[in-house]
Order: sequence, then structure tokens, then C-alpha cells
Amino acid sequence: MKVDDIYKYIDHTLLKPTSTWDEIREVCKQAVDYKTASACIPPYYVKQAKVEFPSLNICTVIGFPLGYTYSKTKADEADEALSYGASEIDMVANISEIKAHNWESVLADIVAVREATVGHILKVIIETTYLDDEEKIKMCEIVTQSGADYIKTSTGFAPGGATFEDIELFAKHIGPNVKMKAAGGVKTKDDIEKFISLGVSRIGTSGAIKILAGEETTGY
Repeated sequence: MKVDDIYKYIDHTLLKPTSTWDEIREVCKQAVDYKTASACIPPYYVKQAKVEFPSLNICTVIGFPLGYTYSKTKADEADEALSYGASEIDMVANISEIKAHNWESVLADIVAVREATVGHILKVIIETTYLDDEEKIKMCEIVTQSGADYIKTSTGFAPGGATFEDIELFAKHIGPNVKMKAAGGVKTKDDIEKFISLGVSRIGTSGAIKILAGEETTGY
């Protein structure tokens, strides 16, 4: 694939807890310059980023990175981020409830955020590294049922990230209106192209610019 075409799949990401505004600003500027799908940044910086980069498509994270905050808290957080200029929300599902197989609670959690984000893209992070295949399949069903736009593999903060096998599994079990995002551990251009070939619509990485320039990266 041409490099310019690949950038259209990238959520250019910086979510480190030590990130400063100067670092966030640089990521936003790169997202504009390279025409990435979005810049994915912490909620705290959304308002400032939108003021300085009004044309930028801003993605932010909710219930991040552990997912076990109250559903109302997640919904309120999402609503506030959208009011400040975010266009896309990546929420972390309640991983604790997934592991307990409390499926009604898991669905209700996602639906609460879906209702707060009507008209905007909602991606649901299920943190695949903690789940077995049966749980991943069930989450494909729940994300589909919730009306969310995407199922996303990982936060990038867990022990593992996106794998080709998980994307192949998602593709078999998500509904026709659900897209896929791979995130965490995407380190090479070959990785990116492989994920795209498997049907991924978005890829979350902090290293896309270095990766596509042929440089090594150790980021998200």
C-alpha cells in the first residue's frame, strides 16, 4: 500500500500518563500534517487541542485503561469530551464483569455510553489479552447488540496487544455494522498492512510516522 493511504487508517495516539501538552500538541500537529484518521489523546487535552487544531478529528478514551468505573461516570465523561470537541470515543468495557460473565451488566455499560454518544463514533475496547476465545466471541455479540461502531482489541496498557488471530476471530463473529480496530503492539509496516488485509478499519499506534518512515518504535 502507498504510505499516504495507510495514514487514513491510523488513530495517531499518545496516552502515556506522563504526556505533557507540548507532546500532545506535536501529536495533533502530526495528525493534521499526515492526514491520519484521528489523533487519539487523553480527555484532559481535548478542549485545548480543538482550540488549537479546529479541523482535527479528535478521538479520546473513556473509562481508561481499566474499564471498571461506573457506567454513568463513563457516559458523563464521554458527554463532556464530546462537548469540548472530541468526535470519537474509545471506551473500555467492564473487563471485571466480562471475566465474571455478567453479560447483562457488560451490555448495559456499553449502551450507557452509546446513548451518550449518538451521532459520534464509539469504539469498545475489550482487552483481548485477558480473555479466552469464548469470551471474545461473546463480546463480538455484545458489541454488535449495543450499537457501537467498532470493537477494539486493546488499550496498549495490558500485557498484550492486537494479534492477527484475534482480528480473524472478530471478523467471523461481529455484525455487519461493526468495524474493527487493532491497537497495542503494532510495530512494523508489515503489521499494519496485514491488519488492514484482515479487514481492520482503524489502527491505534503512537509510532505510525516512525514505522512508515522505516524507523524503529517502542510506543503504544
